Amino acid sequence: MRTYKASASGNQNSHNMFLNKNIYMKKKYKLAILDTHFVQYRAPFYKKLASHPKINLVVYYCSDFGIRNYYDPGFGKKVNWNDISLTGGYKYKILKNYSLRPSISSFFGLINLGIIPELLIKKYDGILIHGYEHLTNLLAIVGAILSKTPIIFRCTNPLSHEFYQPTYKRLIKRIFLFFLFKFVNKFLAIGKENLNFYLYYKVNKKNIILTPYCIDNKRLVEEYRRYKKKKQKLKKKLRIKNKIIILFVGKLIQKKRPFDLLLAFEKLKDKKVGLIFIGEGKLKRELKEYTKKKKIKNIYFLGFKSQSELPKYYAIADIFVLPSGIGETWGLVVNEAMCFGLPIIVSNMVGCSKDLVKHNKNGYIFKVGNIDELSKYLHILVKNHKLRKKFGEYSFKLIKKYNYNILAKKIIEALQSLKNEK
Repeated sequence: MRTYKASASGNQNSHNMFLNKNIYMKKKYKLAILDTHFVQYRAPFYKKLASHPKINLVVYYCSDFGIRNYYDPGFGKKVNWNDISLTGGYKYKILKNYSLRPSISSFFGLINLGIIPELLIKKYDGILIHGYEHLTNLLAIVGAILSKTPIIFRCTNPLSHEFYQPTYKRLIKRIFLFFLFKFVNKFLAIGKENLNFYLYYKVNKKNIILTPYCIDNKRLVEEYRRYKKKKQKLKKKLRIKNKIIILFVGKLIQKKRPFDLLLAFEKLKDKKVGLIFIGEGKLKRELKEYTKKKKIKNIYFLGFKSQSELPKYYAIADIFVLPSGIGETWGLVVNEAMCFGLPIIVSNMVGCSKDLVKHNKNGYIFKVGNIDELSKYLHILVKNHKLRKKFGEYSFKLIKKYNYNILAKKIIEALQSLKNEK
C-alpha cells in the first residue's frame, strides 16, 4: 500500500479543497419553474424567490394569458390581471404554444415542445412543475428525464374530492399517477388534504415537503392597514348602506355554489345585513332573477374586480363566506380575507378548510349544500360583534404562517435535499 507524508503542498491542496468547497456551498441553485400562464397569486412569489441569494430562477410560461386580455370561461368574459405587476423582478420566457386550440383549461390547450430543449441545454438543478393537467407538464417530465433534471412536483388536489369520482376513473388515475410519480423526486404538499392525496397514491412520505399555499400577504396587509380606520367612509363611497356585510368573492358558477349563500342569506331576514357578490359567471343571471322574484333586499352584484380593486371590498366586509363544492381545491380568496382580519365560513369541501379554518376559533365549517347549517352560522356571527372581532383576530394571526418567506425556504430545502441525495 502506498503511503503519503504530510507536506506543505499537501496542506495547500487541502486548503484549496476547502476553498473550493466553500465556493461550491455558495453556488446558487439553478431552478426552472413551469407555469401555464401569469397567475396573480404566483408571479409575486417568483419575484420574491428570484431575489433569494441561493436561487437562480427562470420561469417558463406556456402562454401569455394574464398579462393580456383572455377569455375566461368561468367568468364568461375577458379578464386581465395585469393591474399588479406580473412580470417584474424575475427572469421568464414564454414558450411557443403549438396547440390548435390554445387554452389553459384543457389538456391539449397547451403544447409547448420548447420545454424539452430548454431543459437539455440549460442543465438545471431542479424543475418545479405545477400539476399534470396539461400536455406540456408531461413534456416537461420527459425533458427532465432526458436531461437528468430532478423534478419537484406541486399540485393542489385534495384527497376528499377523489372519492366523488366514478370508481373506474379513480382506478385509471391510480395507475397513471403510480407511474407518473415514479419519475418525481420531491413533492410539495400545500395542506393536509393534499398531503393525504399524495399518500393515497403511494408517494413515500419522506419525499413530501409541507409548503404553505400562500398569497402576497405583505401587499394585502398593507391595504388592510390603509383602509382599517376608513371603513365607514369607504362604504359610503361604494354606496353600501348596510351595517353588517357578508362577502363572497369568486366565479358565479356551480362549483362555487353561490346559490347556497343566497338561500342562507334569505333565511336571515335581517335588514341591517347586506350580501355582496364579487365576480361574474353563468349563474349571475339566475341569482339576480331569484333575488328579484323573491324580493330579497340588500343584495349587491358588483361584477368582476381586479386585484387592485378587491382590497376595498374585503375592508368593508364583516364576514367572508366560501360555500364551494367539489373542485375547490384550496380557495386562495380565504387567504385574502384572513389578511383583512375576517371571520370565515366555508363548506367542508373547500380544500383549505382543514388548514385555515379552525371551527369555532376563526370561523365555521358546514357540510356542503346544507343551507340551514350555513344560515345558522351566519346568524351567530351577525348577532355577535365581539365574536366576529375575536374570530377575525385569530384569522389574522393564523394567516401569518402562510407566507412567501416560508414557501421559499421550503423550496430551497427541497433543492438542498436533492443535492444531498445526488
